[in-house]
Amino acid sequence: MILLNPQMQMDWQGQKLAEQLMQILLLIFGVIAIVAGYSMGSFRMMMLVYAGGVVLTTLITIPNWPFFNRHPLKWLDPSEAEKHPRPLATTTSKKKNSKK
Repeated sequence: MILLNPQMQMDWQGQKLAEQLMQILLLIFGVIAIVAGYSMGSFRMMMLVYAGGVVLTTLITIPNWPFFNRHPLKWLDPSEAEKHPRPLATTTSKKKNSKK
């Protein structure tokens, strides 16, 4: 079992940046692939260029690079969490009126 260190996780802004980079890079590589495939008249070349772009995009966006963690979250210490227990959720029951 792999335990994740909270300080090594990608923050919210990093996740947003990774998703935006993924979308932009895939779009750019898609356009490049179509132009390359059309100019060479090769469907295979188009697919190879796009597959290379997907691999490069994966290598850029999936690892937890330091620039994805510029705004780290401040986690609460376990000892501090024990001092302030979570409030219990209150449930309200609603009766459904059945129409006949």
